[in-house]
Amino acid sequence: MNKILFVPNPILRKKSTLVKKITSKEIDIAKKMTDIMLKAPGVGLAANQIGILLQIITLNIPGENESKDNVYSLFNPKIISFSKKKISMEEGCLSLPKQYAEIERPEEIEIEYYNKKNEKIVQKKKGFEARVLQHEIDHLHGILFVDYLSLLKRNIIVKKVKKLEKLGEI
Repeated sequence: MNKILFVPNPILRKKSTLVKKITSKEIDIAKKMTDIMLKAPGVGLAANQIGILLQIITLNIPGENESKDNVYSLFNPKIISFSKKKISMEEGCLSLPKQYAEIERPEEIEIEYYNKKNEKIVQKKKGFEARVLQHEIDHLHGILFVDYLSLLKRNIIVKKVKKLEKLGEI
């Protein structure tokens, strides 16, 4: 649970299970994930990316002013609505290091999740934060950003990751 798994690790394709109750164990997992995400550095991390099949994600959204980022954890997050308007942006992933592609996603979403105090939160998110949330929630369902690409592009990216790992560059 200390390192980020890379494709084609089969754990990345498994669906995560719901957190039945948020206890100190789940909060400790979220803290560990936050440390790993910030060290990487990344803007999001799903628990299955470190080999834990629980519905936990952590986010590190750059703040409006440079002094403070918005770092938080979500337990059992789910998207309850999507905007019709979609935007295309470049995405990358800690499990596919040094690989990027343009991905189209809804611009705004409404999410439901539990915080570490076991409180149910329902919020609308837009822009970059909405994109990161969609990307990380996909992970919890075994979906990677490359799944939105053609099979050819996806295979090229996966081969590049395997090569980087073989060469010891990641």
